[in-house]
Parts: sequence; C-alpha cells; structure tokens
Amino acid sequence: MRYFSLLLLIFVLFACNSEPIEADKKNTSSKTQDPHSYANVHEIRTEHLHLELDVNFDNQTIYGVARHTMSKHKTSEAIFDVKGLEIMKVTLGKEGKEKATEYSVGKNDELLGAPLKVKVGKNDRNINIYYKTTEATEALDWLPPSLTAGKEHPFLYTQGQAILTRSWIPLQDTPLSRITYSADITVPSDLMAVMSSKNPTERNDAGEYHFEMNQPIPAYLIAMAVGNLEYVSLGNKCGVYAEPQLTASAAYEFQDVPKMMQAAEELYGDYQWDQYDIVLLPYSFPFGGMENPRLTFANPTLLAGDQSLVSVIAHELAHSWSGNLVTNATWNDFWLNEGFTVYFENRIMEKLYGKETADILALIEFQDLTVALEDMAASEHPEDTHLKLELDHRSPDEGMTDIPYVKGAYFLRTLEQKVGRPKMDAFLERYFSEFAFKTITTADFETYLTENLLKPNKIQFNTKEWIYENGLPENCTEITSNRLDDMIETAQAFNAVPAQKQKISSFLVKKRSDFITQEWQTFIRNLDHNLDPALMGQLDKAFEFSTNANPAIKSDWFKLCVRTGYTAARPEMKAYLCKIGRRWFIESVYQCLVDSDTEGDYEFALEVFEAAKNNYHYVSRSTIEALLKKN
Repeated sequence: MRYFSLLLLIFVLFACNSEPIEADKKNTSSKTQDPHSYANVHEIRTEHLHLELDVNFDNQTIYGVARHTMSKHKTSEAIFDVKGLEIMKVTLGKEGKEKATEYSVGKNDELLGAPLKVKVGKNDRNINIYYKTTEATEALDWLPPSLTAGKEHPFLYTQGQAILTRSWIPLQDTPLSRITYSADITVPSDLMAVMSSKNPTERNDAGEYHFEMNQPIPAYLIAMAVGNLEYVSLGNKCGVYAEPQLTASAAYEFQDVPKMMQAAEELYGDYQWDQYDIVLLPYSFPFGGMENPRLTFANPTLLAGDQSLVSVIAHELAHSWSGNLVTNATWNDFWLNEGFTVYFENRIMEKLYGKETADILALIEFQDLTVALEDMAASEHPEDTHLKLELDHRSPDEGMTDIPYVKGAYFLRTLEQKVGRPKMDAFLERYFSEFAFKTITTADFETYLTENLLKPNKIQFNTKEWIYENGLPENCTEITSNRLDDMIETAQAFNAVPAQKQKISSFLVKKRSDFITQEWQTFIRNLDHNLDPALMGQLDKAFEFSTNANPAIKSDWFKLCVRTGYTAARPEMKAYLCKIGRRWFIESVYQCLVDSDTEGDYEFALEVFEAAKNNYHYVSRSTIEALLKKN
C-alpha cells in the first residue's frame, strides 16, 4: 500500500465530456440560515472543490487535501464544518504557490462537530486544507472481506446525508450552497473507486482514479465507494457496479432502469446528469438506496429475485429531479426532497407497471404513515408530523420519517386530484425547470405554487394545514386495492375465533411466489397480535417466512413473531439482524423487542445488537444504540 505524500504528489487532470454548470448565487440567500452548519456561506462560499485522497485500508484512514476555490468576498474569515477529522495544516494559494495561514478549530459539538475558521485576505480565492480521517469519522464504513459478497477483498463506502460529509471532508456542509467538484484518488490496485461523478468502467493496475462532477451539487451528495467492483451496462446510459458474485443478479433485478429513465423524462423533462448508474454495496449500508447523482448507492436487500422491490430504484432515479436538481435549502425543508420524490416514484411505477401496482405501493406507504402518525402524536415532538420541520438543535436524522416522504407525497396526490393530472404535470415540469440546480425553502415553494398553479386556476387548497399543522388533513386522497383487500380478508380468517379452518387450509397450500411482496406485507400486518404461536408455526412452515422470504417480508414477519410470542423464529431473527444493516428494516424489529412484555425479549435484543453492531454503519448503529438505551 502506498502512503500519501501530501506535498509531493502530482495529479494529472483529464478532459471531461460536459461543461461545468455555474452554481446559482441565489442558493445563498441571506434570508435563509442553516441551523445545522457553521459555514458562513452568505459571506464566502466554495465554488469548486478538488480532492486529493489516499485510501489506506491498512489503518482504515483517508489522507487528503481539500482544495477549495472560493467565491469573491469581502470577509477576513472562511468557516468550514469538520467532525472527527485531524486538520494537519491549512494554506492559501494555488498548488505550488501555497502559503501558510492562521486557522483554528472551535469547540466540538456532539451533533454538529466544530467550525474550522480560516483567516483569508480579500483577494484569497484558494484554500487548501490538509487532513486525515480518524476513528471518529462517522461517514465511513470500512468493511472486512467477511462482510462482502466475495469474502476476499475489503470494502469502503461513504454516507453523507444529512450532515456526515463533514466527517470525511472539511467543507461547508450545508445544502444552501451547491458546488462542483473533482477528485484524484489512490486505492489498492486490486480495488476500484467510484464516486457521485463521471466514473471509470474498468479497474486500472495503478489504483489511481480521476473524477469530475461538473453539475453543482450540495455537499451531502459527494460520495465514494471502493471495492472489488465490476461494471455491467444496462443500456441507454445506465449500468450497475457490483461485486462479481452479484453482477448477474443485479443486472436481472435492475433491467428495467432504462425504461424508468424514459418514463421519468416523459413525465418531467430531460435527465440532466448525463449518466445514471447504480453501485450495489454490502448489507451494512443503512438505507435501501441513496440518490448520489450519477451513481445511486443501493442495498443488496433490493435483490428480491422477482423485481418486487425495484420501486426503490425508481425512487432514487426520481431524486435526479427532486432533491438533486431542486434541493431543500435546509433539513427543515426535507419534505421538498422526499415528498416530491415519492410522488414521482409512484408515477414512474404506474407508467411502467400499471395503476394497480402503483396503488398497491402507495397503500403500503400509507400503512406505514398511519403508524408513524399515531406514534408521533403521543411522542415528545408531535410537531414532527408537520411537513415543514423544526429540527433546530436536533439531529436531521430525526426528521427522516414517513412524514416528509409519505405525507409529502399524499399532499401532492391530493393536490393532483384537486387540479387534475394534466395541470399538475405541467406545473411540476415547470417547477423542476425553474429551480434546476438551485436550493429552495418551503416558503419559496408555497409562493411558487400559489402564483403558478392555484391562482391562475382559481383553486382553493388548504396548503397551510398540510404543511404547518399536525396529522393528516381530512381532504387527503384515498386509494384502494382489491388485491390488498383480499389479503386483509384472508388475514381476518386467521384472526377469527374459532378460526375459519376451510379458508386457512386452502390458503396454506399456496406458494409464497403466488403473491408479491406488498401483498404479503399486508397479510402479515393484518394478522392479530394474539395469534396462536402454533398457527404462526403453520404459516412459517408453509411459506418459509423466517428462512427464505426476502428481507422486506422478513422485517414484517419478525415483528409479528415478537408480538405473538413465536420464539421459534429467534435463531433466524438473530441471523437476519446480524446480516442486514438497512435501518428501516431492522429498527422496527428492535423496537418490537424493546416494547415486548415477553420475558427475555429485551435481553435478546441486547444480545443480538452486541453480536451485530460492528456489521452496521454508524447511522444504523447509533439509532439502535439509542433505542436500546431508552428502555
């Protein structure tokens, strides 16, 4: 392994196919403050960032230089966000003509990290921060070979959303400001590096990779993965990176991505990021997917074998318009990213697979939303059911619930029902065009909605109630599904006292493949929590929920196992929780164990977490750790 000589390394720049897009200065409106950043972007901001990084797997450290090209300014100080980083020195000037400058790292805050304050003159446009990551760097997940598909090579990936990018790069970590970036990265020669940028499709013997992202993006979308990766083209400027053992499965599961891109463009205009690829990460990745531009990060739990979970990819693709193209100005405006994306995702799924499938997906989401609303109404923060969040002095992760995602989508669905789909689509296409490569606030959207859709069409709509009040407004649109109704009816037959034996017997001879994932989720969610464990055993034997179902079904099944006292599933539950790091799947299972009145369930949760915690990314690990401490 080569170590990084910070002063002597020479970087070679390669030409890029697309021209840089200038970041819009409106992104740093003095009227908007980000409570989750120290950066003084209204006085001075990064316009372009160049990274020089050496990824050292031997000591699990990244050695780097972050070279910031700053805007014109009148200030004497530039403030960056840092967390868990060791700052080695800071210089001013272009490479080869650098001079030292004064800097200081402020008091560390457990949530926000610390401000890095750099002294600058009015003519200083280049700031170079030499640094290395530490064990306290939260964005990085260093995985041993045992946690990969191939079991032979280590793996590294980053997860920056919401405010973790500052833990692997010193920068202005706020979505208020958008930047272009480039990078020169050195990795072990038997591994490939990829980023949220233009990427290589083959590994090179030197282990040296150059990257360019010429469209301006917020800091949380800068991302990197390093592993034993191969690339498979899906056609039409789409492809997937995966470990060799998973490329065939990934190519099969994601074969409809080119059709998704075509459907998305037909709905809301041209895709503006040149290429759309996916990289399949190990199971420790804390999310189903992350919309890093040009390169969606995906969890292998999406490889259901029947393409029943590809709506996650439709969701991440939709982010190429909502979130990546038009971005929330602060994390209090998170619904502008996710509500629009869930709505858009559903429209893509309807266009490709029909209204029946899209409605099934929307109803499953509504089931999750109903539970979330009930839980939050009784919580310390009932205001978290507002679309416009109030997360000052709190972690942005606390706002990543079903509210911005699903309530936000139902707000748009209800608005569509009111104005009609043609007008809604025309409005959204204009919206994505008007605010392309900009960040906006909820207030910005309200004004735009009123002036460009509601007023011209003389439509009254309860926008304030949806955005700023608790719960779900009465005019929320309703969606139905005969297929899900049938599964609810079947579940009720199992719940009946005495049980409807004839219907149960005829159902138990069916195959798990007779129904899609969402139908099984509905069935399991509607089974009574007092169901006889013996009947649970019959279901498990018939459909192999504990052993062979996909991870989405298992998550719901294991929750039911806890609630019914079906302890025979514990070995498989432990294996599942030790393997899967996707927070949405595992958090609710742990929560059931913590809330359970059954003797030994809480102790079982502690035992499993102790065995599993090193397999989780910081995001999932810290969430479960906090949950277990609440007991």
